[in-house]
Amino acid sequence: MRLTADYWIKQLQLTEHIEGGAFREVYRSPLQVAAPALPDSFGAGRNICTSIYFLLKDDQFSAFHRIKSDELWHFYYGDPLIVYEIDTTGKLTEHLLGNDPGQGQQFQCAIKAGSWFASRVQAGGAYALAGCTVAPGFDFADFELAERKALINEYPLYKKLIEELTRV
Repeated sequence: MRLTADYWIKQLQLTEHIEGGAFREVYRSPLQVAAPALPDSFGAGRNICTSIYFLLKDDQFSAFHRIKSDELWHFYYGDPLIVYEIDTTGKLTEHLLGNDPGQGQQFQCAIKAGSWFASRVQAGGAYALAGCTVAPGFDFADFELAERKALINEYPLYKKLIEELTRV
């Protein structure tokens, strides 16, 4: 019997995430990186690393957003997950996370700091359970949710995708 999304939400104590789906922070390094050691855009020190569980159901998506740190995505369970990345040069990459390398799936991918990214379960799937590790550690001060109109103006080639994966 295959475990359900609701099973994972309950067992891992996941709650609603602002960008979509469900999550829970599971690690925040007690070690800090001092502000002078970081790019000026951070403005303050950060934990060295943070990590979350993240789950998306088939009717959900993680809206386009960006952060100031690199983010590593790890696939754990369920159906393949597509992570869309528009890097700082405007190149779109579709990372396919899953457990079948023969189908072009990978267990993890890296999203570069400053890239816009969003995700959803591959068509036909029910849900995907992943993890995200951020270094320097995640802080909501570093989080920017995309505004649909502005992102389309910047990347008109990806208008349809942006319309599908933004909320405002």
